[in-house]
Amino acid sequence: MKLYIGNKNYSTWSLRAWILMEKSGISFEEVKLQLDTPQFYATLKSVTPTQKVPCLVDGEVTVWDSLAICEYINDIYLSGKAWPAHKAEKALARSLAAEMHSGFMALRNEMPMNVRAARRVQLSENAQKDLERIDQIFAQQMNEFADRGGWLFGAFSIADAMYIPVVLRLMTYQIPVSAAAQKYIDHVMACEALQAWLNEGKQESEIVEQDEAGEPV
Repeated sequence: MKLYIGNKNYSTWSLRAWILMEKSGISFEEVKLQLDTPQFYATLKSVTPTQKVPCLVDGEVTVWDSLAICEYINDIYLSGKAWPAHKAEKALARSLAAEMHSGFMALRNEMPMNVRAARRVQLSENAQKDLERIDQIFAQQMNEFADRGGWLFGAFSIADAMYIPVVLRLMTYQIPVSAAAQKYIDHVMACEALQAWLNEGKQESEIVEQDEAGEPV
């Protein structure tokens, strides 16, 4: 099984699929490609019609899009355990994951993931609203689950995979959050699998200019 990903410094969607597979103990071959290069597109042309990462190839099955990959891994390899078992919690977890998957566009555009940097940005009103919603989500879930495992729904789930890149953005751009939300950030940053990703990302030297937002701190 192969997982095609982009630069670990920048590729948020790659991280989402990768961290679910890594934390689940699933054996896979990581194929890392440098973003926005001729080789990137040449390699992916025969792999996925989107020519984007991440892309999972499992035998004769090809899955692209982070959320679709997470759902596939959950169905085929995890017996559904990557979502909460309780139906109300599962419904909320799926809603939050979908909200992240389709929303927060201002935050994404103005605060690209850049794990090896410390930056300062001037944010739009829409990005500020996105950050307020992120804080609300983290705080709400920590008020219930901080002492029950520390992830958004206690145990690690697809919802966490979707929101971890946001945590990294908050770190890069030094965004203040509420005390409750900070509990989640601290828990995420203590994750060994994530630290392994970050260590490799910080060693990369490639530059993607459009993701070098703001000014160095």
